[in-house]
Parts: sequence; structure tokens; C-alpha cells
Amino acid sequence: MKILFFGTKSYDKTYLLPCLEEEKYSGIDVKFIEAELTPNTAALAKGYDAVCAFVNMDVGTQTVEILNECGVKLILMRCAGYNNVDLETAKKYGIRVAHVPGYSPESVAEHAMALALTANRHLHKAYIKVRENNYSLNGLLGVSFYGRTAGIVGTGRIGAAMARICQGFGMKVIAYDMYPNKNLDFVEYVKLEELFERSDLISLHCPLTPETHHMINIDTIGQMKDGVILVNTSRGGLIKTDDLVRGIRENKFFAVGLDVYEEENGSVYEDLSEEIMPHSTVARLLSFPNVVVTSHQGFFTEEAMQAISETTMENALCFAKGEKGPNELI
Repeated sequence: MKILFFGTKSYDKTYLLPCLEEEKYSGIDVKFIEAELTPNTAALAKGYDAVCAFVNMDVGTQTVEILNECGVKLILMRCAGYNNVDLETAKKYGIRVAHVPGYSPESVAEHAMALALTANRHLHKAYIKVRENNYSLNGLLGVSFYGRTAGIVGTGRIGAAMARICQGFGMKVIAYDMYPNKNLDFVEYVKLEELFERSDLISLHCPLTPETHHMINIDTIGQMKDGVILVNTSRGGLIKTDDLVRGIRENKFFAVGLDVYEEENGSVYEDLSEEIMPHSTVARLLSFPNVVVTSHQGFFTEEAMQAISETTMENALCFAKGEKGPNELI
């Protein structure tokens, strides 16, 4: 079995190569390339049985069609999300798709809380000030999370981990999910509108679907408390960026922490520090002192990288054996 890994970074190899040394993977031949999977690069997969892609790549209709022409029979997503994959087209061509549904939910949840704390207590500003020998507290006033209400949108594995972290901070936890998590007996489930109205901290942990696209917009922002803190470590498309910017300008938010954003696909995981960006949503967001943005790194821990590598290779092994793996989407 031959697999072409697209968009491979040095840290990907660090965790994937030890997996490949295991005897059970001896029949799997892997090649790593830096190019991301897009319609322009999909033809590189000719002669391979499978390709492996990541969350920021374009595995839409055109890409899947080209992969089919190349003879690819398996798309491995080394991530949990698959909203960037045209599953219907893959199914039409008999191409199987597998993902990594649970690598380290605590890693993402911890990053979500780190964003909330950083934005709230202005740690990003304080760090720069102290480096310049400025020990003034002006502009650094925050709020205590203890006793306040955390609203968790989506209580799957990551949302549940975030709910437990918020409880540990002494917060009252409310949540919205179409399928309530029975293991979270300390959580009060409410309607989404009520969550927006009551929450002091709102953390998004739901998948991006047609129903959740731009769920944070000017109308739902209007339902929120003045001075709310908003965190998103899920998908950028959950938030309508122009409306978020308007809400920030109108002082609706005390702080905003974003690990994902609508513009990220062309820039995430790349060093563009020497380039002049003709239009940048991120630049607009970073112009606000109460906004913290990171580079879709919520998953990026040793534990998560190891789990992603192991599960990805297990998914490939199931295919090589002619078995349907537990992580296959179609």
C-alpha cells in the first residue's frame, strides 16, 4: 500500500516516522511532501492507493475527482474535522474516507481556556509591556471567572472537557447541544438563545455544518450580554467575521480569543512574516487590544500529535487488510 502525505511539516514526521517503524506497518510505503492537497496538486497522487490530508486543505469536489482519476481509493484525514471533504463525491467514486475523531480533547479545551484567560487578563499585552520595562497596570484590568456563567456550545469530547475545566474554575456551566451529554451531570442544558443571553464566557465546540455556519452573527451577538467573552477553537466559519468586528467596535465584547478564523486556509501553518498581505481579516482583528488570535494550534500537544499519528496509521492498516475501520466516514 502506498500513501502520499500532503502538507507534511517537520513535526508531523517526528511523530509519524516512529509509527512506521512498527512491524505491522511494514507493508505500507509512505512519502511525505510539503505541498498541500488542492485541485492543483491532487495529480501528484497518481500511483498511490491513498492520500493523507489535514484540516486546512481543499478536498472538495474537484480534488476528489482528480484523486479518483489517479486511482486513489482512500482519503486519510489526520484530524477530526472533515467539513473540507466532499463526502458525496467520494462516495460516488467508491473512495473511502477516514478521520481521527478523538486524539486529545483536553488539549483543545485547555487551549480554549488559555485563550479565554489571556484575552481576559490581557496577558499578551502585559508580556510586551514588561519586556519594555513598563510595569504599569493601565489597560490590564480583567474579570474573575469564579462565580460567573460559562456557556458551552457543543458538548462532544472537547466541549465536555471545556465544561469540566470551567467547573474547576468555580463557574456555573450551561450548554447547548442537540444531543446532551449524559455524563455532564453538573451542566444545565438550555436553548441556544438562552445560552447567549446568560453567559459571561461563550466557548464554541460544535462542528461546522450548513446549520451552524455563521451562527455567531449580528443578531446572535445582539442577544449576548454586554461585556461577554467569546472563544472559538472549533471552526472559523461558525463566526461571521464582519459582524464580529462590528460587535467589537461597539464594545459588546470584553474579550475575544480565536484559534480559528474564516481566512485561515491560505495562511495557517505557513510563515508569511515577510509578506505584505493585501487584505487580512486577522490584521483587522489584531488591531483590537482585547482580541487574541492563535494559529489553529489548539490540538498541538505531544499527546495529540502521537494519537493523531497512531490513529491515522491504524486507519490505513484497516484499509490495507480489506477491513472497514471504526473511524471511516463512508
